[in-house]
Amino acid sequence: MKALALAVVSLLAIYSVNCEVFFEEKFPDDSWESNWVYSEHPGKEFGKFKLTAGKFFNDPEEDKGLQTSEDARFYALSRKFKPFSNEGKPLVVQFSVKHEQDIDCGGGYLKVFDCKLDQKDMHGESPYEIMFGPDICGPGTKKVHVIFSYKGKNHLIKKDIRCKDDVYTHLYTLIVKPDNTYEVLIDNEKVESGELEADWDFLPPRKIKDPEAKKPEDWDDRATIPDPDDKKPEDWDKPEHIPDPDASKPDDWDDEMDGEWEPPMIDNPDYKGVWAPKQIDNPAYKGPWVHPEIDNPEYTPDASLYKRNELCAVGLDLWQVKSGTIFDNFLITDDVEAAKERGEALKKTLEGEKKMKNEQDEAEREKEKAEKPDDEEDDEDLDDEAGDAAPVEDHDEL
Repeated sequence: MKALALAVVSLLAIYSVNCEVFFEEKFPDDSWESNWVYSEHPGKEFGKFKLTAGKFFNDPEEDKGLQTSEDARFYALSRKFKPFSNEGKPLVVQFSVKHEQDIDCGGGYLKVFDCKLDQKDMHGESPYEIMFGPDICGPGTKKVHVIFSYKGKNHLIKKDIRCKDDVYTHLYTLIVKPDNTYEVLIDNEKVESGELEADWDFLPPRKIKDPEAKKPEDWDDRATIPDPDDKKPEDWDKPEHIPDPDASKPDDWDDEMDGEWEPPMIDNPDYKGVWAPKQIDNPAYKGPWVHPEIDNPEYTPDASLYKRNELCAVGLDLWQVKSGTIFDNFLITDDVEAAKERGEALKKTLEGEKKMKNEQDEAEREKEKAEKPDDEEDDEDLDDEAGDAAPVEDHDEL
């Protein structure tokens, strides 16, 4: 047992040494302007980013990130890094998003590209390897996109993952494992996981309906049938509407001018509807017919669904109606534990933001109260006094 424990420790040590951070960006200063490239793709009105910690934060320097600064704009900004492949190891894509403008419609996701990306021509149709992150538009769209490119086609996750829609910083993490499984975390908490083959339509289905199979002609899948012995009662058929027996021809009715008078029609209280025989269990019922399936000849398993042969750039390619989103804490690595450690550290950011935001809101309420005109305050005092006064007796009743 001791030897086994030592072997496990040794393997973990080797793995930790071999783990690598392929890309990290925390935007500490204005140096990002020389590292990141704006797209100049024609026909789009692109907005600019600015470096800021926003209106409320935990640390004014540590919490700085890139913020969208112009309303109703496309944004297209990217940065390249040393190419790598995640073959045989995990891939972690992580970053933080802060919609401090209380976003109504706009993207908060990133894209990861291979080296063929033309940064100055990046646009919505530029091929990418992974698209990941939140997307909000009205009350109906509040989801986390997880999209992979596979054999030249983009595949959307088949599950619905809800994103955060408040004004604070939240950390989004995608983990893709070499066993073709994945996890999505928000603020270091797992919100979705599963198998790549099951949750994306990368491959054709394993099974298909047998094209040669057909339901037998004598197959009866009716659970119930009309009772052949049930007969319609002789007094069943009654008209749905009858002339109103209480109606009478108006005194001023002129048959020559108005035509022959007829009483208005009313619902017949004796009408029983359309008769149908009662249903009974079908003695010939065989149950629902299930179409037999066969192995799909077009299906071929792929043990490398997880693998990205080349990752080389990260970009923000999105549209926002109302600007103000701050992107920060970009991390692409194969070290799952290191990513989680950074996530735990960011929880202090969220706590600090909430504290500062609450203080700002309280100060704003006090300011509004202090700026109220004196006559409004006097009116409120009079209303309060009137509400507290005792009722006056009505002496006229004595």
